[in-house]
Amino acid sequence: MYAIIKTGGKQYKVKADDLVEVEKLGLKDGEKVVFDEVLAVGEEGGDISYGTPLLAGAKVEAEVVETFRAKKVWAFKMKRRKSYRRTIGHRQGVTRVKITSIVK
Repeated sequence: MYAIIKTGGKQYKVKADDLVEVEKLGLKDGEKVVFDEVLAVGEEGGDISYGTPLLAGAKVEAEVVETFRAKKVWAFKMKRRKSYRRTIGHRQGVTRVKITSIVK
């Protein structure tokens, strides 16, 4: 069974025992988290239940494995012949969660 959840403005397809990296949740390692925004639940090669937009009563339970910062992303701006160059770096906060169960 798999579910499509929405968190941090993104959508993720998850199954039980998956490790998923989502936007930082602000929880400590080992804490439980419940994702209530479930868009669809289905079986591989079987039927799928869709929500409009959310599936009523469905939830995905997970456990926080670790919180860390992702690899640095560099942004570089330049205007030719104007001696204008700007470099800025950004590291996004990420939480890795382990999906424990999907409740339909």
